Amino acid sequence: MHKIGTYEFTAEPFHCDFSGRMFLGHLGNQMLNAADFHSTDRGFGMKYLMTINRSWVLSRLAIEMEEMPAQHERYTVETWVESAMKYFTSRNFCVSDGNGRVYGYGRSIWAMIDTETRQPTDIFSIDNGAINNWIVDDKPCPIEKGGRVKMTGDDELVRTIGVNYNDIDINGHVNSVKYIEHVLDLWDIDWYREHRLKRFEIAYVAEAHQGDLLGFYREQTAENEYCVRLVKTENAKGDPIEVCRCKLLFVESK
Repeated sequence: MHKIGTYEFTAEPFHCDFSGRMFLGHLGNQMLNAADFHSTDRGFGMKYLMTINRSWVLSRLAIEMEEMPAQHERYTVETWVESAMKYFTSRNFCVSDGNGRVYGYGRSIWAMIDTETRQPTDIFSIDNGAINNWIVDDKPCPIEKGGRVKMTGDDELVRTIGVNYNDIDINGHVNSVKYIEHVLDLWDIDWYREHRLKRFEIAYVAEAHQGDLLGFYREQTAENEYCVRLVKTENAKGDPIEVCRCKLLFVESK
């Protein structure tokens, strides 16, 4: 079995926005699907991990796209493990049409947790560190790694929403991609008529659950560049806790 996994998808019309191009959230979901297919086929995926009270948790994700697949187009997601440490592993993605035309790339960092304690656990304890057999360190991923999302404190609360059933995933907390979708909703359709999202970064800090209240704080940090932090109030009461931070870079539409 090859170290790099290659998976083909279709940009379904109901996964596309008003422009006929894929929503970033749906592309993010397919990236995570590719990661799951790749890890499952090689013996360290969620299907096996759940039997031993372990799970992968996404820690950071950066997606940078020059173009999004259009409706009905078939596209390919390649994914590979770039490196592995005791508690974290890095996984990259390349999105293309399968014929040499690259739409964009993704970088991600994952942690393995104990599903009972919710604490990080040793990745190398799985099958005697077999993940090392699948590392690819010579395939380029030419986008910058996600860094710390720095904010000055001049951010403003722009939206508050509750966490509901459709936000929750198999791990019992808000799905990683749901945060992305909620953040992208902070701009209206008129903004997206004139701007294209080129890069999206998200760094996860804490988990949010059913009944929590999420507050979205936004700050413009440069021209067409914004940072957003999400805080939760548990069960709609108590002290706010930061859940994640995002950085978005837009470019003007052609």
